[in-house]
Parts: sequence; structure tokens; C-alpha cells
Amino acid sequence: MVRSNAAQIIIALIPIVGIVMGSVVVFFYLLWKHKRKMSLIESKLWKESVFDLLTFSLLGGLLLSIVGLCLTVFLAIVGGRNYGLLGGIIPLSSGIALLSFFLIKRFDRH
Repeated sequence: MVRSNAAQIIIALIPIVGIVMGSVVVFFYLLWKHKRKMSLIESKLWKESVFDLLTFSLLGGLLLSIVGLCLTVFLAIVGGRNYGLLGGIIPLSSGIALLSFFLIKRFDRH
């Protein structure tokens, strides 16, 4: 099947437009959050939020490990052993690293 030049240009522009639109959304979200925080500070209603790193690492590690394991198994069955398998191995190893961090920090506390 032969594609026309116009179709190839449109197909090439779709990811670029998606990245630009995503960047615009993130920029305006950060701007809104900054303005909101400044107005709360001016009205003396702002309280610093506490971020629980251990809970985040546990949740992120579980999610990444499960998704990475499923992708690794699927890509190994479909494509065999090739570079496409990295699409599952990378999130799997990231999830295992986050779970390891969680275990090390949890046992370090006690």
C-alpha cells in the first residue's frame, strides 16, 4: 500500500501535536497550582502537605511490577527474544526497584 506525501506528513505531525498539547496542559496546571498556593499563603490558609514516600513507593512498585510482568510475558510470547521485550522489562525492573526501596526503608525504621 502506497501512502501519499500528505498522509505521511499528517501521520508524522500527530505525535508532535500531542506532545505540544500535553505540555500546554501541564504548563497551565502548574501555573494554576502556583497561583492557588500564592493566594492561600496571602490569606494565611495554606498548610504544607506531607508526602508519604513509603506508600508511594509501595503503590508505584506494585503497579509497575504487575504491568511490567504482564508486558514481559506478552511480548515474549508474541515477539520472542528481541529488543521489543524491553518494553516490559523496563517497567518490571523499575517496579522491583521501588519495592526494594520500600522494603529497605520499612525495615530501616524499626
